Amino acid sequence: MTMTNVPSGKRRRVKVPDVMEILGPIYGPVDRTPRYNAAQELVYTILSQHTSDVNSTRAYDSLMAMFESLDSIAAASPSAIEDAIRQGGLAAQKSVRIKTILNQVKAEVGSYDLSFLAEMPLDEAKAWLKRLPGVGPKTAAIILCFALGMPAMPVDTHVHRVSVRLGLIGRKVSADKAHDILEAKVPPDDVLPFHMYLIWHGRQVCKAQRPRCGECALAWGCPARAGFEKAAGRTKTGAGRPSQRKTKKEASNG
Repeated sequence: MTMTNVPSGKRRRVKVPDVMEILGPIYGPVDRTPRYNAAQELVYTILSQHTSDVNSTRAYDSLMAMFESLDSIAAASPSAIEDAIRQGGLAAQKSVRIKTILNQVKAEVGSYDLSFLAEMPLDEAKAWLKRLPGVGPKTAAIILCFALGMPAMPVDTHVHRVSVRLGLIGRKVSADKAHDILEAKVPPDDVLPFHMYLIWHGRQVCKAQRPRCGECALAWGCPARAGFEKAAGRTKTGAGRPSQRKTKKEASNG
């Protein structure tokens, strides 16, 4: 089959099992090894807000190189933390948030060990995290999914965009509301790979600008495809552009 033809026996609309079945072999297995423990992931995720992965990683590495432990970060002044994370963007805001959260966690838990969240029902674990300043649905889901292996669905800009285009969620569904909707549709064991597949697909194929529908393995069942191809056709033919012919008045003026 070509990339855009309907696979034999497939529905004409993409469903969650199609994403797993078709994108899985393309992007390969997903590494489930936690990159950080839950408290470290919390700090990293705050640093990742409104910036790139490259900048947030540099800021996190700089922070840990300067302070070496979460205890030292919690005891530091906001200005010292700000200096360490400056390259991650919004340093003044994030420095205060990180210090406040770490001190709140230590006061409530007695340590920075958040592994107890994995023993809680998912909704309760989310609610516990969202009590912390600056922690919304996406940040909570990242911590639970990546650090603790829980079936919480993080929805970033790529996951949201691709899900809307594929019709997995409604066009008017916000990213915050998409967390629960997608979570309910995806089997628990598939949550992390589903999340990663849509991120990779959004970065490489289903781009925000000029999506590569002709290269998309899911284009056969994508309701957004026709609109993008129609727009691309207008661009190629020049349809919809201002006329290049001069009016009589313009011609008489040279």
